[in-house]
Amino acid sequence: MKRLFAFLLFGVIVLAAGAPEGQAQTVNDNIYTKQNVKAKQPIPHVSLREADVMWSKKLWQMIDCRKKMNQVLYFPEETMEGRKSLIQVIMHGIRNEGLTAYQSDEFKQIMTQDEVNKELGAGKETREIRQADGTTKDTTIETGVRTEEIKKFMIKEQWYFDRKYSDMRVRIIGIAPIREYVDDDTGEKRKSQPFWIYFPEARSLLAHWEVFNRHNDAQRISYDDYFQQRRFNSYVVKEANVYGNRRIDEYTTGINTLLEARKVRRDIFRFEHDLWSY
Repeated sequence: MKRLFAFLLFGVIVLAAGAPEGQAQTVNDNIYTKQNVKAKQPIPHVSLREADVMWSKKLWQMIDCRKKMNQVLYFPEETMEGRKSLIQVIMHGIRNEGLTAYQSDEFKQIMTQDEVNKELGAGKETREIRQADGTTKDTTIETGVRTEEIKKFMIKEQWYFDRKYSDMRVRIIGIAPIREYVDDDTGEKRKSQPFWIYFPEARSLLAHWEVFNRHNDAQRISYDDYFQQRRFNSYVVKEANVYGNRRIDEYTTGINTLLEARKVRRDIFRFEHDLWSY
């Protein structure tokens, strides 16, 4: 009887000791339960026939996350209050939800998760580790992906004039992170384009993660809403052309590159404007 009592008392003590930790894991940091963004589904596009597309043009635009308007895509650098940066959301989709990564914007060659990790800086490094006796020893350690080095995103989109609705519209086809890093061997600054994501496939993932609202914490939108509503700032880096879709900076330099990018946008605006008579 005494042994049974002692056993029950020990169990109560263990449960009591573990209670604060279990309670801390279920604490809600808000005064209400957030369900709006988590339950969202991407709004489907309207049906589009080839006969409805009177004019079309493919563009590639660059989104610089260092600009204030785009900083919501870069931060937080670590998961905070259930929020992730855009590259963290994409990596979460690749690792856990079967999101497909491609080598190019033609979306033909699929990349494995190990290839994606390698392109984002994951690998092995040899570092000098100081021992307890004061000596140093070369130790090989594995490094994770460097999501903080993703400073830009390139989007591939298609502008078209829909004769059915008589207006100019745009749809994003793909998105690619742009990595800016320092080469460990040469010490030089480099840029790379690790992979491409087919945007329509990623919409269901992006619709479940919220974007920070600078003005109202109670009215946050999803990443999918952010892109569909065109809330980002970007500039044109390439348009579909006969020269193998060459980039603008391949045939212009300096300020002429910026002027050419503005001209591409202005031509689209003028095309739509000239269709109407006033």
